[in-house]
Amino acid sequence: MREHEPLVEAVTPLAELAEKVPTLEGVPTGVPGLDELFFVTEWRDGKPMRRTLGGIPRYAVLQVTGVSDTGKSLMVEQFAVERARHGETCVFVTTEAPGPFAALSLQLRARAMGVPVETIDRSVVLIDAATHTNLAHDLGTLLSTLAYAIRTYRAKAVVIDSLTGFYEAREMQAREIVRPLYLFLKRWHQTALAVSQKRSGHELLTAEAAGGFAVGHILDGSLVLAKQTILSPQQARLYRTPIGETVRLFRIDGCRLSGHDTTTHLLEITPEGLVRIGPQLTELVRSAHAREEEGEE
Repeated sequence: MREHEPLVEAVTPLAELAEKVPTLEGVPTGVPGLDELFFVTEWRDGKPMRRTLGGIPRYAVLQVTGVSDTGKSLMVEQFAVERARHGETCVFVTTEAPGPFAALSLQLRARAMGVPVETIDRSVVLIDAATHTNLAHDLGTLLSTLAYAIRTYRAKAVVIDSLTGFYEAREMQAREIVRPLYLFLKRWHQTALAVSQKRSGHELLTAEAAGGFAVGHILDGSLVLAKQTILSPQQARLYRTPIGETVRLFRIDGCRLSGHDTTTHLLEITPEGLVRIGPQLTELVRSAHAREEEGEE
């Protein structure tokens, strides 16, 4: 058996890495109800206390996953607009809608959020992998193009809608695509949201998506969006929604960089086309029980 030489440069005492450890801070997402769900634990007077980050952790690369019509694209568009509102450049990679249509959707989101369209015109940079399909099939070209956009426009955030577009006909290769992309975003110090499509057969509120659990395992965490049709009187009473209507749900499935809320919440898509995170399901259950005790039908 051949003896291998140790890779000495891969071995570093923790103390030597201290200067490279990033400051843990929140990056506002523009999604009402989401930013306060991430936190850190600090000790005060000998007791653990939660401090809300006020956004997703800086430099996190998170998956936004769910079946169709759950609000995934709306969520990442709100994030891109919010970064523009804060004066940060966001690179928006579209593999689904061609560039002009992705731009139109971002403009609609900006108007709904009260952000001048001129603001996102200056601060959102589109990479059109829907039209230029070689970007979706050649990882090296994609990473070089991303590096050019980030360097040229001094971007601090990246949105990919959708990650699944890079391996939709070759799901077995998802890990080979996602890991290099993840390491690239880390190396370039980007805060990123990447949409990942679920198939209808995937369990409702898990991080599993097209490409299997590999995507969720590689990235720093998952934001899981789901929808459920009201089919019973019990569900109708719980959600206060008529039978046959649809309710949407949200949960955070892990985050390596900070603490996070672990409960399931309602998710609402407003008439203006914005997503917002609503109350915990446990609050709805308590309210339903209280109404029953009061004799409400």
